[in-house]
Amino acid sequence: MDKINNIIEKVDGFVWGVPLIVMILGCGILLSVRVGFVQVHKLGKALKYMLKNESGGKGDVSSFGALCTALSATVGTGNIVGVATAIAAGGPGALFWMEIAAFFGMATKYAEGLLAVKYRVTDSSGHILGGPFYYIENGMGSRWKWLAKLFAVFGLLAGLMGIGTITQINGITSAVNNFFDADSARTVELFGMEYTYITIIAGLVITLCVALIVIGGIKRIASVSEIVVPAMVVIYVVSCLIIIFSHITEVPVAVSAVIKGAFGLRPIAGGAAGTAIVMMSMRNGVARGIFSNEAGLGSAPIAAAAAKTKEPVRQGLVTMTGTFIDTIVVCTMTGLSIIMAGSYEKEGLEGVMITMDAFNYGLPLPEKVSSFILMICLAFFAFTTILGWNYYSERCLSYLTGSNRTVTIVYRWIYVAAVFIGPYLTVKAVWNIADIFNGLMALPNVVALIGLSGVVAAETKDYIKRLKEKKV
Repeated sequence: MDKINNIIEKVDGFVWGVPLIVMILGCGILLSVRVGFVQVHKLGKALKYMLKNESGGKGDVSSFGALCTALSATVGTGNIVGVATAIAAGGPGALFWMEIAAFFGMATKYAEGLLAVKYRVTDSSGHILGGPFYYIENGMGSRWKWLAKLFAVFGLLAGLMGIGTITQINGITSAVNNFFDADSARTVELFGMEYTYITIIAGLVITLCVALIVIGGIKRIASVSEIVVPAMVVIYVVSCLIIIFSHITEVPVAVSAVIKGAFGLRPIAGGAAGTAIVMMSMRNGVARGIFSNEAGLGSAPIAAAAAKTKEPVRQGLVTMTGTFIDTIVVCTMTGLSIIMAGSYEKEGLEGVMITMDAFNYGLPLPEKVSSFILMICLAFFAFTTILGWNYYSERCLSYLTGSNRTVTIVYRWIYVAAVFIGPYLTVKAVWNIADIFNGLMALPNVVALIGLSGVVAAETKDYIKRLKEKKV
């Protein structure tokens, strides 16, 4: 098992090397410049659009429903476990690079949402279909169809074996087990290893709930997400705000640690700071940031394409708010809480236990209560992520198979099976596998975004002109 884990770790390191990091950040910077930094001067309007559905648009769900579906897939273990993992591996500086990736990622998400609506299609049954595979094929031309198929294959694997199933259910069962049976007092042997009864029961319950919802498709997923996602974001953000304001005098020290760590200014191992430390911080920050907000992956535009809208730019702005909420707001609060508590430096803590330790330290509540709050937030965040990624990976499969309904139904049960086995895999291997598929998925999408950046710029310019003339 150790040998397999080492191989996975090496592949992860290769995929998430300097070239991919530069490519993703470079794409965000290019798009930011070409659209005039809409993530700054149009953020207010984007947040307004997020709460007000457009009338007269065609689609399967409302703009808010599409955003909640996208958020259901992004606001998950990446915000709670991913941030903790990034800071534990790359130090406090990883949070800085998560923010940088998110700032430019907002422009990337904007472009993804815009292109998804502009190049979406309607199938024979009247359903709206869109996403990177369609804007690659229809925007870049049929000669690039191989790139669209490549994205669909990687997206399918990411949903089935990485970000969509295993990491999420693993995060849920770990949190539930740590709350109810932290000492692993009641165990049973399965697959040659010891697992607690709590882990098994939690895994079975989540698997059953997933099966009951994913069979209903996008409309059922969106309806669940519209209720659960806003409620959980509010509860989690309020909890983090309580931690921060309860320890407000520690915030400057935490921010200083983030800045120093990001640029290798923090002495480590007797002064051995330098390029390697900065690269470790940057790699973990960008990789986990993208895992969390999915900017550049091409997942969110699959949901955005289903929105009831007639304005590509409008939906692009709404889609952009997902990254703002996910990383700029939620991940920042998680990161500051962990750094103030010093949880990332404590021996023996891994994954969700780091964030749980920060909650126990920061919330002025009994440890059992603070742990329960985090467990509930993580469980619901991760659960909705499983639902959202089922839709994403199904759309990838539909593109590859020509919307074959029989294949789709079979796939849904395979997806449920992947959720079922998730709790029995090791945390480190799970996250590395997810990182690998994220990186592979991002490659064809980023190529398309760069190739279609001129279209994004032209659409943006036209919309802003019409907006000034009050024709929108």
